[in-house]
Amino acid sequence: MAGGFAVSKSGDADRREFKGRITWYVWICGIVAATSGLMFGYDIGISGGVTAMDDFLLRFFPSVYARKHRARENNYCKFDDQRLQLFTSSLYLAALAASFAASRACTRFGRKRTMQAASVFFLAGTGLCAGAANLPMLIVGRVCLGAGVGFGNQAAPLFLSEVAPAHVRGALNILFQLNVTVGILAANVVNYFASRVHPLGWRYALGGAAAPAAALFLGSLAITETPTSLVERGHAEAGRRTLEKIRGTKEVDAEFEEIRAACALAAALSAEEPPYRRLMRPESRPPLVIAVAMQVFQQFTGINALMFYAPVLFQTMGFATDGSLLSAVVTGGVNVVSTVVSIVLVDRVGRRKLLLEACAQMLVAQTAVGGIMVVHVTPDSSPSRAWAVAIVVLICVYVSSFAWSWGPLGWLIPSETFPLATRTAGFSFAVSSNMLFTFLIAQAFLSMMCTMRAFIFFFFAVWIVVMATFVLTLLPETKGVPIDEMVDRVWRRHWFWKRCFADADDARVNNC
Repeated sequence: MAGGFAVSKSGDADRREFKGRITWYVWICGIVAATSGLMFGYDIGISGGVTAMDDFLLRFFPSVYARKHRARENNYCKFDDQRLQLFTSSLYLAALAASFAASRACTRFGRKRTMQAASVFFLAGTGLCAGAANLPMLIVGRVCLGAGVGFGNQAAPLFLSEVAPAHVRGALNILFQLNVTVGILAANVVNYFASRVHPLGWRYALGGAAAPAAALFLGSLAITETPTSLVERGHAEAGRRTLEKIRGTKEVDAEFEEIRAACALAAALSAEEPPYRRLMRPESRPPLVIAVAMQVFQQFTGINALMFYAPVLFQTMGFATDGSLLSAVVTGGVNVVSTVVSIVLVDRVGRRKLLLEACAQMLVAQTAVGGIMVVHVTPDSSPSRAWAVAIVVLICVYVSSFAWSWGPLGWLIPSETFPLATRTAGFSFAVSSNMLFTFLIAQAFLSMMCTMRAFIFFFFAVWIVVMATFVLTLLPETKGVPIDEMVDRVWRRHWFWKRCFADADDARVNNC
């Protein structure tokens, strides 16, 4: 586990050594912070299973229950209900609003306290949802959970990027996404067993979110704040002690001076201009565009539509309730294993190669699923068992490619590319963009499936082509670059984005 690490400030001719080890304490901090992803993943996975449970539908959505069991209904439209979709999507609308408050909390109170606030919101939301007596109470609970998602998703990736050494930053940051996938899998397993408990199974499923929330709150009491956040808030000595602790050495002068210089520059820039206003300047556009685009594209892979509504989707394909929930467990397991692949490869092969390979794999899988469903899933008939199994296999192929690419890298890249002066503000745009488009997909997917039928898979496939083009032309590689050197070593050297900086030709800056 021990080993020194070195980074180059500006090429091999100007190599700069940062002393230290990859300590166990760094991994402990990473695991605790990544528990925020466990909460997020559980809420992604639990909603689809609960909305497939008859006891839940009968209590809150009786019209959907009637269509599912007693009416002759189009296979693609049996779950099309705006209030049912609001149950899922309300969480993400609340997370969108909370992400901006979380940005200020990260700057003023630190990453650690912001994660603690997230756990409190989650505990409150879990209690309201599990004890819900009516639909408004259920939605209020989901809104509280959304606030927890907004605070947790803002703070945890920043925390992970700031405590990690540059050469393992990708692997450590992806612990967040790994926990998201573990949360989804856990939710699918809970849904499978809770569906057999009548009539309170859905309450147990929703109440299960308390476990990761409590783990984050208790775990956060044992970890440190990041050195960057401490120095940024005027606690330089505490920041140095923390850096020595997480690096396992007192020889941290070079790294500490870089952090202190970045904080001093950020403070000076913030005094001149507030961070959100500074984000509108040309030199802030490269990381801002990349951060927002990564989040938008992440959602337009169609992954959350699948993860939210997997049991519902599998029922559309002809599986019974138990079979649909079990299929969701299988895809959740593939999701977890494939995210481990990303942890192993991200700091070896780089971000761009993983993203591009995944685009090719997702395109093939989405197109194949769409083709099979066009032929074999009609409004009033389901596919044969063999074709249904083939669809599940193809969905697993699709999920695996997403899990080692756009899933974790959608959070990693925005968290590592902003300079400190705009880091929390810029990342809040990434989080809010993710939540906005997650809300839109969650609110619209069942209606889109009713209208577009199998062609919805071709809709997402077209977006995958757009994503691949974006990566090829506009996304720079950030593997191994220290977080506070991104501007000089990445953005100023990129063929397109370098035009956004003041030392470029004025006309080109204006065209940034």
